[in-house]
Amino acid sequence: MEPPCFLLVTWCEAGKGTCSQTNSLTMAQVEKRGGLLRKSSASKKPLKEKVVLMYDEIFMTEDPSKCSPRFWEELFLMKVNLDYLEGKLESLDGEELMKIKDNINCLFQHCIQALGEEHPIRVVNALQTLCALIRGVHQKNKSTSGFDIINMLMGFDKAELCMKNLMESLDSLLCAEGSESLKSLCLKLLLCLVTVTDNISQNTILEYVMINSIFEAILQILSHPPSRREHGYDAVVLLALLVNYRKYESVNPYIVKLSIVDDEATLNGMGLVIAQALSEYNRQYKDKEEEHQSGFFSALTNMVGNMFIADAHEKISVQTNEAILLALYEAVHLNRNFITVLAQSHPEIGLVTTPVSPAPTTPATPLGTTPPSSDVISSVELPLDADVQTSNLLITFLKYSSIVMQDTKDEHRLHSGKLCLIILTCIAEDQYANAFLHDDNMNFRVNLHKMPMRHRKKAADKNLPCRPLVCAVLDLMVEFIVTHMMKEFPMDLYVRCIQVVHKLLCYQKKCRVRLHYTWRELWSALINLLKFLMSNETVLLAKHNIFTLALMIVNLFNMFITYGDTFLPTPSSYDELYYEIIRMHQSFDNLYSMVLRLSTNAGQWKEAASKVTHALVNIRAIINHFNPKIESYAAVNHISQLSEEQVLEVVRANYDTLTLKLQDGLDQYERYSEQHKEAAFFKELVRSISTNVRRNLAFHTLSQEVLLKEFSTIS
Repeated sequence: MEPPCFLLVTWCEAGKGTCSQTNSLTMAQVEKRGGLLRKSSASKKPLKEKVVLMYDEIFMTEDPSKCSPRFWEELFLMKVNLDYLEGKLESLDGEELMKIKDNINCLFQHCIQALGEEHPIRVVNALQTLCALIRGVHQKNKSTSGFDIINMLMGFDKAELCMKNLMESLDSLLCAEGSESLKSLCLKLLLCLVTVTDNISQNTILEYVMINSIFEAILQILSHPPSRREHGYDAVVLLALLVNYRKYESVNPYIVKLSIVDDEATLNGMGLVIAQALSEYNRQYKDKEEEHQSGFFSALTNMVGNMFIADAHEKISVQTNEAILLALYEAVHLNRNFITVLAQSHPEIGLVTTPVSPAPTTPATPLGTTPPSSDVISSVELPLDADVQTSNLLITFLKYSSIVMQDTKDEHRLHSGKLCLIILTCIAEDQYANAFLHDDNMNFRVNLHKMPMRHRKKAADKNLPCRPLVCAVLDLMVEFIVTHMMKEFPMDLYVRCIQVVHKLLCYQKKCRVRLHYTWRELWSALINLLKFLMSNETVLLAKHNIFTLALMIVNLFNMFITYGDTFLPTPSSYDELYYEIIRMHQSFDNLYSMVLRLSTNAGQWKEAASKVTHALVNIRAIINHFNPKIESYAAVNHISQLSEEQVLEVVRANYDTLTLKLQDGLDQYERYSEQHKEAAFFKELVRSISTNVRRNLAFHTLSQEVLLKEFSTIS
C-alpha cells in the first residue's frame, strides 16, 4: 500500500486575472473554514476537502462506519481542518448536538485509540482532533443548552475508562524518547483541556486529570535538559494551572506532590525555565528602554528639561507574564526545597551558548503566555560587567519586580506587582531564604530598574556595589515607597511592602545580623510616606484605613529604637536614627496631632487612630528629651543652626537620661496565609491566566506545517 499523500491543491478560474494579495488571503481563510478547495461558480459545485466531507458524515445521525468500514482508519490519515470542525460544532444548537452525541462519542473514543498507533501522522491528527472537539463542545456549553460536557464528549458510562486511556496515552507520549513535536502537541492538548473554561475549578473533566496524574511526566520534562529546552515553559504553566484546580475545596494531588519534590535536577530545571522566561521579559524591557532613550522623543524631552518624563516612561510597555510568575509563587509557597533554587548560582544567561540558527520570532500575546524560544534563552541576560559572571533566579526575579512594580495603574501590572510582593513575603518568612539573603559571602551587583524622576539622576550601572541580596530587596521596597505616593494610592501594595521590610528586620534582630545598608534611605522614605498620608488625609480616608499603614510605619521605627543596637551595623548608625527622628520631628508632631484629634472623637477611626497614638510614645519621648537640649546647646554656644555632627554630639551626651517604654510584640508578625486572605485574588488571577493561555493556543500554537514536515514519510 502506498503511503498517503498530503497535497495542498489550489484552484483558479480561467480568465479571472490575479486578485490582490489581501483579497486572496481573505478568500483563502473563508474557504478554509468552509472546507472548500475551489470557489463556487454558476456551472460547478464547490469542491470540498475529503476530510471535510468525512466531518459532514460525522455530523449526520447515522454511524459513518456503517457504509464505510475503514472510515475511522482513513479519517486520521487526513490533515485536520481545525477551523471547519470547530466552526461546525459552534454552528449547532444544543438539541442538534445531542442528536449526534453517539457519533461525537465515537469520534472521541477513536481519537484516543489512534494515540496508540505506530504511525505518528495518525497520532498528530488524533491530538489535533481532540483539541477541536474539546474546544468546540465547551464553547457550546457557554450557552444555556443544558447538556453535560462529559456526556457529550464521551458518554457517562465510558467517561472514566476513556479519560484513563487518554491520560495514559499522553503520559506515555510525554515520557517516550520519540518526536519532540508530538510531546509539544500533547502539552498543547493538556493546556487546551485545562483552560477551556475561564474558571478552571468548574472544569469537571479535570477530575479525571487529578485521578490519572501526569505529574511525573511533567517532572521528567523539567529534569531532562533537551526536553526542558523544548517544552519546559508549557510544562511549568500546565503545572501551575493544575495546582490551582479546586485548591481550596478538595485535596489536589498536584499540590501534595509538588510540596514534597526533592530531586535537585527537577527543581533546578523548573527554576531555569522560570528564570529564562523572566529574563526574556527583562531583556525586552531593556531593549525598548534603550530604543526609547535613543529616539527623537528622548532628545525632545531633554531639551525641555524632562518636563514630560512620566509620560515618556509610560510608553515603555512590555506584556507582563503572570503565568510564569504564578509558577514561581507556587514553587516558593509549596516547596521549601525550592528555596535553595532561588540562590543557585549559574553563569549569566547569554555567556554560555550561542544559538546555531536565528531564533524564531514569537507573536506577542497578552500576559506573556507565549514561551521564549529555545534559542532565546542563550541571550536573555547581559552581565553587568566583566567581573560579574554569575546570577541566580532571585536576582532575575528582583529585576523583573523592579520593572512591573513601577507602573501599577494597569490592572495586569497591578496584579503582577501584588504577586511579586506576595512572593517576597514568602521568601522573607523563610529561615533558609533569609540565611542566604543575609550571607556576606554571597555578594552580587543587582541592577534594579528605577522609575525616571526629575529630582534624581539615573545611577550608572558600574557604580553598583557588591552586597548581600537582602540589600537589593530593601532597595526594591524603598524604591516602591518613594515612587507610588499618588492619587490612586495602592494601599494594599504599600502594606505588603512594609510587611516585607518588617519580616527582614525581625530576622536580623533574631539572628543579630548587622547589615551594612544605607538605612537612612529607608528612614527618609518612611517619613515621607507619613507626610503624604497626613497631607492627603481627607482623600485617602474616604477609601482606606490609613492608620493601619501609619501604625506599621511607626512600629518599624520602634523596632529600630528598641532593638537597633542588636542589628544596626555600628553605634553611629543608631545615633543617625535619632538624628533623623529629631530632624523630622515636625512630621511626627503633626502625625500625633492628627491621630489624637481622631482618637478623641467618637468617629469610625477612633480605635485605629488610638493605636497609633500609643505607638508614638517612644518617638515623642526622644523628641521631647533631645529637642530642649539641642536648643540649649545652640543658645550656650551662640549657634543659630547646628550641623549634623553637633546634633549628634548632643545626642550621644544625653542617652543616659532618656527613658523609653518597652513595647511588646514589635518583633512578632502574622505569617502569610493564602487560603484565608488571598483566595479571591488567586481565583481572579488564575481566571485571567487561563483565558489568555487559551487565546494563545487558539491562534498560534496548533499549526500543522511543522508537524507534517517532520512526519512527511510514513514507514
